[in-house]
Amino acid sequence: MLLTAIAPIAWGSTYFVTRHLLPHDAALWGAVIRCLPAGLLVLLVTRRLPRGSWWWRSFVLGTLTVGGLNTLVYIAAQRLPSSVAATIMSTSTGVFLLLSWVMLRQRPALRAVVGAALGILGVVVMLQPTESGGALDGWGIAASVIAMLSSSLGFVLTRRWGADIAPLSMTAWQLIAGSLVILPVAVAVDGAPPTLDASALVGFAYVIVVATALAYTAWFSGLTRLPGAVVGILGLLNPVTGVLLGVVLGGESLTPLQVGGLVLVLVGVVVGALAPARRR
Repeated sequence: MLLTAIAPIAWGSTYFVTRHLLPHDAALWGAVIRCLPAGLLVLLVTRRLPRGSWWWRSFVLGTLTVGGLNTLVYIAAQRLPSSVAATIMSTSTGVFLLLSWVMLRQRPALRAVVGAALGILGVVVMLQPTESGGALDGWGIAASVIAMLSSSLGFVLTRRWGADIAPLSMTAWQLIAGSLVILPVAVAVDGAPPTLDASALVGFAYVIVVATALAYTAWFSGLTRLPGAVVGILGLLNPVTGVLLGVVLGGESLTPLQVGGLVLVLVGVVVGALAPARRR
């Protein structure tokens, strides 16, 4: 569980990094620059290529969990406050739990359902306009919702198809395949890659190594070892990280109601993720 928790914490930090360090209006290239080097880095470690059906499966999963996901997250991070973008994505907890039940036949324990409900309620409470005012960007919200649905489906399919695949190999295949899917679109739509200044280089170095290579490996390790409900609930650490970094480093502010929502999210993680294993 501690290893898996690395992923949502690292992903929650990318909202702040993307918004404050990475170039604007470069969502497609941003996803490629982030994920392709990370995938090649992990491939150098695992040194294993896909075989048979895993060629097309890697591209399907890579599109859902890497190419499309990171493009949409990049758009959301540029258009929404870090706290709002992270909290929308956290609703994947409920979707992940439901899909695990339907597709993987993993019926969640009651305590896990209660924890997920508390966490999602906290998300709803937190999804309020910040004290700085201003309406939330509609395109940013749409990008976050689609990214949430795409990643939830992709991760459940990863669990269903890849039980016998090492997490490192799964990470490398999906990162590279997802990057190759989005690369020609980036060239056609955005043209040449963006010019990167010193802050952008630092930001991309962080998201490549920590928030992508390390985070995806940790997440896929959790998918192979933990029930889907527990993995989904650990994803609630994503908005907690996004909120804290947005407030502490980004100068964003929260209302007392949003603070209460944050507390509910933390309670949901404790209640749901620490549920005792079901006995046969």
